[in-house]
Amino acid sequence: MESLFVLRGRLQELYARNSKVIDKAIQFVLALVTFYLINHNIGFMKLAASPAATVALAVICTFLPMIMIVIAAAALILIHTFSVSLATLAVTAIVFLVMFIFYFRLTPKMTLIVLLTPIAFAFKIPYVIPVAFGLVSAPVALVAVSCGTIVYYMLKYVKSTAAVLESSGAKGLMTQISAYAKQVFQSKEMWVIIAAFIICFFVVYTLRRQSMDHAWKIAVVAGAVVDVVIIAAGDIALGVHTSYGSLIAGSIAAAAAGLILEFFFFSVDYARSESLQYEDDEYYYYVKAIPKISVATPEKTVKRINERQETEIIDTEEVRRKARRSGGAAAKRPPVEREADRKAPAERKKKPAPKKGPSAKSRVIGNTEQILLTQSLKQDLDLDKK
Repeated sequence: MESLFVLRGRLQELYARNSKVIDKAIQFVLALVTFYLINHNIGFMKLAASPAATVALAVICTFLPMIMIVIAAAALILIHTFSVSLATLAVTAIVFLVMFIFYFRLTPKMTLIVLLTPIAFAFKIPYVIPVAFGLVSAPVALVAVSCGTIVYYMLKYVKSTAAVLESSGAKGLMTQISAYAKQVFQSKEMWVIIAAFIICFFVVYTLRRQSMDHAWKIAVVAGAVVDVVIIAAGDIALGVHTSYGSLIAGSIAAAAAGLILEFFFFSVDYARSESLQYEDDEYYYYVKAIPKISVATPEKTVKRINERQETEIIDTEEVRRKARRSGGAAAKRPPVEREADRKAPAERKKKPAPKKGPSAKSRVIGNTEQILLTQSLKQDLDLDKK
């Protein structure tokens, strides 16, 4: 576990250093997936559904606020529904307009939930949404979850009935609008899913705020179980067709996502929890303090190794040959050049040689002067004759 906490600390440090780049990368991926799913499911207008248009629109939305992804996605959906029929365009436009006026304009931070909800449905893991946002968000997020669910079922209905709507043309426009609105908003499956999400969200949100030990784990497991129970009950009571394999797999994925969120946002050590009590003039306070788990990230020790110093191998025979050549060349040089070479060292600056006592030349000169002095004395005193 300690290595996992060290990894978490390094990931947090990495995000702190490069938060802007990582946020923009996530925004680009989110926009690209959103536009791809729209074009893949209801890409009736070929020009808007082309890969180049999808990537270009995602790149543009990357450098704009998050709300612009929602607006661009809504505009793309309206373009595709216009290619199907005016009835679908009218109903879809009214739904989007109501969502924007009464909710997204007031809470633009919730646009992420609206984008993630249809994506979760497309990847067959919609039950992750109420569990995850019940842990990290407030009840106001339920409106965004409900709006995202409605948008998904609208797109699902348009995809399944596109051939019928196109063949009917513009005849009976009001009849088409009424039929489309009833088909979307009277869907039992959609309302069962929304009810399950709301109850699951409140269960998770309520339990994770309790002071009991392992509150987040209990909330995650309880939320996953509530999803399964409510959807199974809706299947039995209302005759809604539900794939139990997808339901169980999605609930397991929701529990796994909740545990990952707990690891990153609520890692505490319940073994060292303390219960405190204090008072003031008006109240008694009972506080439970639980320390967070924090592991110091080990610092890397870098050892620098100097580069290997290569030794130059000298060939003595080659050196001798070069010395002989240079000596022979000096002997063959004319006297004028040799005289210039002898005068040149005297003109250049030389460093004074260290004093190491009398040299051999000075000793020879001293001995010669002594011999001459001795011979002159012998001649003056006539010592040679005697």
